[in-house]
Amino acid sequence: MKTLSSPVFALTGEKAPVVRVTYRDTDRMGYAYYANYLVWFEIGRTELLRSLGQSYKDWEDVHGVYLPVAECHVEYKRSAQYDDLLRIETVVTRLTEASISFQYFVYRIPDNVLIATGTSKHPFVNKEGKIVRVGHTLLPIR
Repeated sequence: MKTLSSPVFALTGEKAPVVRVTYRDTDRMGYAYYANYLVWFEIGRTELLRSLGQSYKDWEDVHGVYLPVAECHVEYKRSAQYDDLLRIETVVTRLTEASISFQYFVYRIPDNVLIATGTSKHPFVNKEGKIVRVGHTLLPIR
């Protein structure tokens, strides 16, 4: 079984997506609501795939493959606040035939302060929710 042991796929630095914390993203105290980090992780995953010439939409529409979230973890280090710019760096940390795992680093711009880290694991499944073994077909390890 081929397994990715070190990050080969990553979207970091200036190429990583940037999001702005909007008013709707905050709680009454003006801090980013904790669940929004999961949305920002999804943006990171989506843009990482796009940077590799792939897309979730093609995986679903062309290949019939879906990526439900099986596990997710967030560690909040600092608070993001209204109007902050955040850079979402994303790395594929594990790729097998049946699943893919990501790691995330959320930095506040322009001071480059790490405000959160996280991970997620996703099985490759078909429309019926059955595991399909397509990891290295969709993302060949170079």
